Amino acid sequence: MQVRFVKMIQFSRQFKAGDRQREFNFRKLNSPDSGAFSVNVSDERGNRILFTMEKKETEWKIMPAQLPQWILISESNLHGVIEEELSKNDQFQSRM
Repeated sequence: MQVRFVKMIQFSRQFKAGDRQREFNFRKLNSPDSGAFSVNVSDERGNRILFTMEKKETEWKIMPAQLPQWILISESNLHGVIEEELSKNDQFQSRM
């Protein structure tokens, strides 16, 4: 019997989105083969905004949703953050 362990990937990053510094929280969705992250961030009133990003070919894209413009404009930054974290995770896995 073969046992397959899947490391849960969860991280937070702060960067400027819109007119302010914001903390984005990322969590890779359960399947190791799926290319999807759940992302959440607070708005000005402290409400959580939840959305999903999926890998389409080589880019991480925000899935269609009614989101504030400052999130949509930050899509390339979100892509870069996810790629950076995944490359760190791959380096960690190769050392094991």
